[in-house]
Amino acid sequence: MRKVGFGVAAFILMVAAFPAQARSVSKNDQQVCKWGAGIAGVAQQSKLSGTTLYSARKKLQAKKYSKPWMSKMAVGITEQTYKSPSRLKPAAVRQTYYEGCIQHDLARK
Repeated sequence: MRKVGFGVAAFILMVAAFPAQARSVSKNDQQVCKWGAGIAGVAQQSKLSGTTLYSARKKLQAKKYSKPWMSKMAVGITEQTYKSPSRLKPAAVRQTYYEGCIQHDLARK
């Protein structure tokens, strides 16, 4: 019983500390994380609907991006999403990607 209480307390502290930490992430980094999360969500939707990786990749490569690195990154995110055995809904994938990206940014600093 005591371990459960400690785990819950640790989780609450972690959740409470997350918004304070997120403030140290730059607006640009947040935008990149949101963009990547969107790509991951679309990739998951494509995967769940039965679209092949080849088709999804071709569609991404045909798009025009504002930055030169975005095309390769979009393809990379899509490939990783397709390789994952996850059957989560696209919104959950989007949220998970965003949170992981923010955590990665914070750890990098």
